[in-house]
Order: sequence, then structure tokens, then C-alpha cells
Amino acid sequence: MFESDARHPLIERAVAPAASGFEDEEPPSQPRRHPLWKDVPDAQWDDWRWQTQNSIRSVRQLRTLLSFTPEELEALGELESEYKLAIPPYFFSLIDPEDPNDPIRLQSVPSPLEAESASGHELDDPLEEEKDSPVPGLTHRYSDRALLVTTPNCTMYCRYCTRKRATLTRGGWEGVSADDERMIQYVREHREIKDVIVSGGDPLTLPMGKLRYYLESLKAMKHVDVIRVGTRVPVTLPQRLYDPELIDLLGSAEKVYVQTHFNHPREVTPEAVRACKSLLRAGVPINNHTVLLKGVNDDVGTMRSLFRALLRAKVRPYYLFHCDPVTGAGHFRTSVWKGLEIMEGLRGHMSGIGIPTYVVDGPQGSGKIPILPNYLISMSDDVVVLRNYEGMIVRYKADDKPMSAGQPTTTKGVSGLLQGDKGSLIPEGNERMARRKPRVVRDGCGGGERDANSDGAAMRPIIPLPLLNSGNGNGNIASNG
Repeated sequence: MFESDARHPLIERAVAPAASGFEDEEPPSQPRRHPLWKDVPDAQWDDWRWQTQNSIRSVRQLRTLLSFTPEELEALGELESEYKLAIPPYFFSLIDPEDPNDPIRLQSVPSPLEAESASGHELDDPLEEEKDSPVPGLTHRYSDRALLVTTPNCTMYCRYCTRKRATLTRGGWEGVSADDERMIQYVREHREIKDVIVSGGDPLTLPMGKLRYYLESLKAMKHVDVIRVGTRVPVTLPQRLYDPELIDLLGSAEKVYVQTHFNHPREVTPEAVRACKSLLRAGVPINNHTVLLKGVNDDVGTMRSLFRALLRAKVRPYYLFHCDPVTGAGHFRTSVWKGLEIMEGLRGHMSGIGIPTYVVDGPQGSGKIPILPNYLISMSDDVVVLRNYEGMIVRYKADDKPMSAGQPTTTKGVSGLLQGDKGSLIPEGNERMARRKPRVVRDGCGGGERDANSDGAAMRPIIPLPLLNSGNGNGNIASNG
């Protein structure tokens, strides 16, 4: 299964520097292979079965490819019995072996930090999915939705996974089991369920017959409107989606949406884009869940680059998840303030269709709770005071009614916006306002002119327009442009 014990560095890839301060226009990742697999024929490299069979599955294999201290190796040996390891050659090839903090490595390679619990608050089931499980494998939390854990297997075992407890199971469920039938029967009997998440593990590791059982059974239920397939296959093993049979199955189920899981712009490779395009051509929309991970993507630049790369691939950034307090993943968790800082750096700086909803999955099964920077500053009976991404503060009257009667008060700042004598507060040096060409609007019948960009308070007199010599002896009135 493992083709060589020799350790080779990755071939350095030349990256052209950005011509400006803006993010690169193209996904930074390009097709590449670790030298260990340089002689593998393309037909094998593009075969998901070959990728799966040659996945790295032990610390013994890792130690020949990456550098570890003796202490790290000892700790990793102990972790090996606690949590499964699998990294397909394709995904491993995205790792820079010379960088111990490489963002792809952090997500896929075990770390001694998994054995630590700095806060002491990590839990095996932090979302309490099992407490909302009426039948084995099914979570029914929201009244109109159900989640089905269909397999413990994944193409790659993410080190921060919320369901480590589920993936600890060895082996797989090859045939349709009694538990599978119970889950399907539960959905069939509960007609309030409109949306079913087929999850795992990774359901795209299921045998075709079993995956077909789930999708066709759910498709046949008239009360089920949406089938969401939660998978990281487009990221970690896109070759699986080169299979026309799988694409046809997902497309023929008609109700299917794919929920995938890109966390870093280097994961948006040509291979991943090819897989996503195959799904889109089959009529399968793709939404992305990104997990906020310390050292991987916890900065504004990385997130902007990721979401722009996803938009180019027509993958919608859907959720930004705060990392759950799951056992062994505490070292990935940032503060909630870091997530808010990143969201502040997205709104107004990139297209709204590329901005996910930042959510915390609350304790005790309280579900996904959206968290946003505070754009509502203050309010009165008549108006609300809002701010935009530039820091511009504006008064907004939401309904069509007269202002409340009352004694006007001389006041300033935000209070002045609430009282109604000002329309906005604009930060000094606002670039957008500076870009606006001064426009003059005639006010009434010759009484004066005002700046169309102002609140209307400042008036200035009409200035006679000069006569310009056109060069032919005729006088022309100059335009205000």
C-alpha cells in the first residue's frame, strides 16, 4: 500500500508576487504530486480507488515523509490507537513538508496537542446530538430537519472533527442495516421533516448500492423537499467525483444539495474545481461550510482569498463555523472576537454572495446561533441609527409616518441623528466620498444651488458660468461636467 519509505521534499512551486495589494485573482493551488508518487500513471492517480488504497494510514508512514521530534513521535504513537488516520496521496501532496505549521498539514496530520485539554471543557459530543437521537444514527433537533449519520468512514479524518466519537468505529457498514432502515422509516413517519442531511463520516464513501438506498428512499417521500449530502470529498478526494455513475446518482435524486467543506484557499485546486463543475452540470448546487481554525484560516486575508476562489468555482460560502469544543480539538479554537474581526473584514469588502453566516453551534443542543458585528448602533421611536463597513453612521427611517411630536433638543453625535437634525456622520478621510465628483443641483427658481452629496444644509449662491472661446469666434457656455 505504501510505495516507498524514502523521504522527499516537495518540489518548490514558483508563485508570482501580486501586482497590487489585492488578493491574487486565481486559486493559488496548482496540480502537483509528492515525489513519492511522481511515477504513478495519470490513469491511476485520477482513480479514486487507487487514491484510497494508497492513503497514508499510520505514523510509521508519516515519519518517513515529515519531520517529527522523538517526543512528538511517541505522543503520535499513543494517539494512533485513539483516532483514525487517513490522508489520500492527492491531499498529502498539498502539504509543504518543510513547514511544520502548514495549514493543510495542521488539518490532516496528528498533533500531540490532541492529547491536551487546556480548558478542560472539551466534550466527545459537544452538540449533544445523541441526546436528540430518537433512533440510532438520526438526530432530530430542528422540527423540520433531520440528520442521518450513515457511515463512520471518511476519505480523510480531519483533526478537529465534531464527530470523532462516530468515526472512532472501525470498519464500515457495507449493506443496508436495520439501523439504516429505522432512520429512513422515522423520516417517512414524521411528515414535518422537510430537509434531511445525509452525513457521517462521509456518505460519499458508502458503497453505491447503499448510497442509492438513502437517496432514492428520501426522494420518494413527497414531504421531503431537500436532501443535503454533507461531504468533504470535493476537497480531499475530488477524484471520486470523476465517476459518472456517482454524478448521475446525485443528479437523478433531484432534491440533492452538496454541503462541502473547503477551509483554505490552497484546497481550491484545479482537481477540486473539476469535481465541483461536474456536480453543477448535473444540477447539484454546492454550499460550503468553513470551520474557523487557529493557524489555518484565522485571518482576514486568507478568508477573503478562500471565498473569492469558491465564488470563481460557483461554490456558495454558506457557513463559517466557530470550531466546536470537541475532545482533542481545543488547540484549533480561536476567540469569538477573532471570528467577528474576520466578518468585519468581509462585509463591504467583497460581494455579498461570498459572505457566509458566522455561527456558533450552541451547547446543550441549542443549535446554530448566528453572530455578526453590530451594525445597529441606536434607536428611537422614529428611527434607527446604523453603521456601514466604512464606519459611516446614518439615520434610517423604516416606516412612512410623521416624526413623533416633542420638544426638539440641541444635541450632537449619534443623539443628533436620533433627534433628526442630521442625516449622517462621515469619518474623516472617507475614500468613497472623496471619489465622488462634486455635483451641483439647482435649488428652486434661481434661489441658489446645493452640493448633491451633502445633507442639504449648506447652500451656496449661483456662480455665473464663464464664456469660453471655442476657437471659431462663437461663445459657448461651459458645462458643469
